[in-house]
Amino acid sequence: MTRPKLLFLTHRVPHPPNRGDRIRTFHFLRHLAQHADVWLAAMADEPVEKESLRVLNHLCQDVALIPVQPRLRWVRAGVSFLSGRAISAGAFASPQLTQVLKQWGRSVEFTATLSSSSVMATYQQLPELRDAPAYVDLIDVDSQKWADYATASRGWKKFVYGCEARRLRQVESDLADWARGIAVVSEPEANIYRAFRQTDLIRAIPNGVDVDYFQPMPSSQPQNGCVFVGVLDYKPNVDGICWFAREVWPHVQRQRPDQRLRIVGRSPAPAVQALTEIAGVDVVGTVPDVRPYLSQAAVAVVPLHIARGVQNKVLEALAMGKPVVASPEPIVGLDVVEGTHLFSATEPGEWINTLIRLLDDAELRRDVGAAGQAYVTANHRWDQCLASLSSFLNLTSAKPGQVALEAAR
Repeated sequence: MTRPKLLFLTHRVPHPPNRGDRIRTFHFLRHLAQHADVWLAAMADEPVEKESLRVLNHLCQDVALIPVQPRLRWVRAGVSFLSGRAISAGAFASPQLTQVLKQWGRSVEFTATLSSSSVMATYQQLPELRDAPAYVDLIDVDSQKWADYATASRGWKKFVYGCEARRLRQVESDLADWARGIAVVSEPEANIYRAFRQTDLIRAIPNGVDVDYFQPMPSSQPQNGCVFVGVLDYKPNVDGICWFAREVWPHVQRQRPDQRLRIVGRSPAPAVQALTEIAGVDVVGTVPDVRPYLSQAAVAVVPLHIARGVQNKVLEALAMGKPVVASPEPIVGLDVVEGTHLFSATEPGEWINTLIRLLDDAELRRDVGAAGQAYVTANHRWDQCLASLSSFLNLTSAKPGQVALEAAR
């Protein structure tokens, strides 16, 4: 039986899977390559390593990686804003990508097209692609993030964020007029979408975690302190860890001066780098593998006040058997029991008391870590989470092909 032909559009190159959206799009790609011939078109906002090219070319029939020129991106974003459209729409506009897709559309009869995020969905309406059923993975309802930014801001930022929220919400709402299906990462995100656009098209396809890769690691050293893992120039991460390091950590460190807070992740912003001035704080920055840092920590912290969807940093820490303390926002999409699978804290006092309790009680850490790991293994394996993806894209009538997935690890 002839395999379906799928066009997959992503707003970042889906390899290496080292940040939230890339993790999701990479695992989508691996899954889809078993069921269809995939043409991948992605925006490349940083140099692409040879290994990434090898992996993507192995999984796909054809790959187009469109370089992003930062200055030109922001010029287009500004023009888009001034013309009354979303900033995001201008930031991801690319004549080069448009030409590639037109060429593919003329030469390939696609069974379906799938875009990752609303900003890439515009390309699915090119005349050369309109005959193919279009599906959109919003991941999160991005307009809500901008609305949250506006609520937390003042002055001109509040105005700009508010405009972006309203304009992007219109883009998201309009998807229901022409897309065959819309996916998000959790039922709470789906409910946010339904609140402004009633439709039966929306479906939750949750994030998973590679439980064979993220698993408890033996260590000869005693576990110490707390760890935060995340991209360190992403606004919610920057705001969250800066708040935690200044409002919570000094009180913990004064009571337990032998404990340290390690901040791990790519591209630390200046505000994050400045946290090294605080006693007991280490800004580790970029590392080839976050697992040793998770393993060495006694507790993983996720102090995000703005968070959409299902946070990979929470799933990965749970999969490694780490007790997690998180703000309420990052765990909205998880069916966890607080106090059993993880802990939640809001005010500084709650954070301090919970962390001191965990740092002092190794048995409690083991029990909560084991329960969290069991929850993730039962509910968030990627094969479970993506079991409905092929039917969502109406690819189930085709006979799955065999792809050497080991080569894509």
